[in-house]
Amino acid sequence: MAKVTGIGGIFFLANDDNKALAEWYRRCLGLELNEFGGSILKWADDNAEDGGMTVWHVAEKDSEWFSPSMARFMINYRVDDMAGMVERLQKEGVEIQQGPEAHENGKFAWILDPEGNKIELWEPAIWDEKNKA
Repeated sequence: MAKVTGIGGIFFLANDDNKALAEWYRRCLGLELNEFGGSILKWADDNAEDGGMTVWHVAEKDSEWFSPSMARFMINYRVDDMAGMVERLQKEGVEIQQGPEAHENGKFAWILDPEGNKIELWEPAIWDEKNKA
């Protein structure tokens, strides 16, 4: 039976200037922009112990998880160095909405992009016997 095997891309509309928004993602989050204006993220380039994975989840309609964003989605970006990422964001004047905080799955922090979309940043944990599935 046919099935989904992964996330092939993330695409969303800018409310204003798409090039300026893409540039913010390059400058603040380090996404390398290609000629077509987007970025290609390759799992093989992710050095995390889990080898790369994507989590998919549908939140309840009254969830506050995406607050204060009014968007009905939130993108989780994996990062290789949470402390370095937070430092980079602070230098760019980006307000950290929450975190960083540590959980069994790793370190998390939340920010808003210039259009008010909430972004979850995740530095995966090194897995040991107590948190292996």
